[in-house]
Amino acid sequence: MHEQLLHLLGAAKWPARYLLQHPGVIDELVGDHLLSERFVVADFERELAMRLASLRSTGEDDDETLLNLLRRAQHAETFRTLARDVERRITVEQVADDLSALADSVLRITSQWCWSRLKNRHREEPQFAIIGYGKLGGKELGYGSDLDIVFVFDDDDERAPEVYAAFVRKLINWLTVKTGEGDLYEIDTALRPNGNSGLLVTSFEAYANYQQQRGSNTAWTWEHQAMTRARFVMGSEALRARFDAVREAVITSTRDPLALQSEIATMRERVRSAHPTPAGRFDVKHSPGGMVDAEFAVQYLVLSQSVAHPELRGNVGNIALLQRAEQVGLLPAGVGIAAADAYRELRRVQHLARLDEAPTQVTPPALQAERDAVLALWRAVFGEQA
Repeated sequence: MHEQLLHLLGAAKWPARYLLQHPGVIDELVGDHLLSERFVVADFERELAMRLASLRSTGEDDDETLLNLLRRAQHAETFRTLARDVERRITVEQVADDLSALADSVLRITSQWCWSRLKNRHREEPQFAIIGYGKLGGKELGYGSDLDIVFVFDDDDERAPEVYAAFVRKLINWLTVKTGEGDLYEIDTALRPNGNSGLLVTSFEAYANYQQQRGSNTAWTWEHQAMTRARFVMGSEALRARFDAVREAVITSTRDPLALQSEIATMRERVRSAHPTPAGRFDVKHSPGGMVDAEFAVQYLVLSQSVAHPELRGNVGNIALLQRAEQVGLLPAGVGIAAADAYRELRRVQHLARLDEAPTQVTPPALQAERDAVLALWRAVFGEQA
């Protein structure tokens, strides 16, 4: 255990800081199976259910105790993943898978506990869902990632808007408030209909109408770009099916390819101008030939081509979508595969830099091959320099 602890402390800055913030997780180093196992959702949720039942039996299940219980459990699982990561027992993609599955599970459990303690709830089970976007939607979470989420409900009760608004406020508080054990996640709800000026939770019908361009209040192209990475995180199976249908309808809508190219390229320039890179440096995410270029190229391919190519409709990640786009002839031979490999390497470099709390920038010619592969992808998709 001592050797593992010393190795973790010396491996990178983020693990060392995490241990300082949450010293209790050091206990997780005990046991021979830590490094050979992976996060298991069922085990995590069963353990929390047992602890909740124990607290209820003794009348100790007050809000503060449950908040701390959730935080200790989430920190312990994050640390287990971190230890496996630092020891190179799991890949960057597996780290992202496990952190995303953990976030899904925490959202599911916290929602259940909050609803059961909501004073004005009007039914036993909420008719409610959480939609994940961005890194959560794409199952690409890293350590300390925000959760981009949208809350929807499908409930005809006249009290529903008021009840679900109170529920979501309580839920966000449970996820974000800092207790003696720290916090769980930062929550970003800017992708809800009408952004920060919109309702915190919307009816599913209003959400669907907004996304599918029904009525005068409709989504922008950049919101449809985000929809390519949207994912149903939790809620009833009926709502899951309805969300999947809306997402498919959005990404398979008929669009003017040239207009779509122009809008996505314009949005790419806005994002790049907001993240300037010093001269002579290459930012793995924002520089020409970086991760965002690959992501925007994939989003264009999905929004313009998935109506004719069902292979592009699944939310299977940028690497798989690039490979599929080449397989169905939407990219020149070798371009999609090379860009997928480059994207994987850029993610790995970004991940290692963030573990060490270092800048995600390198000095060329480092990563030149990866940059060239992404630039070739951009030219193949947009016909111009990135």
